Amino acid sequence: MEKIAFCPDGGEAVEFYVLEQTRLAGRDYILVTESLDDEEGEALILKDVSSPEDPEAVYETVEEEQELDAVASVFADMLEDVDLER
Repeated sequence: MEKIAFCPDGGEAVEFYVLEQTRLAGRDYILVTESLDDEEGEALILKDVSSPEDPEAVYETVEEEQELDAVASVFADMLEDVDLER
């Protein structure tokens, strides 16, 4: 499983496991978690907001409810054995 590091502005790097990725309406999304050991672990849906000239991908959490519902539904279909609660 791929593990990636996120470096928030002014903060320490945080590592996440990428559970799944998808593209919806021309935007890339990833489903990540900090731990693979905890069945009740938290997962985040992040969207790629970087521009083509950015040297690295820039992600932010999906907060708009309608967008979050749509992307969560896609990930739920992809990962049938995972319960994505909000």
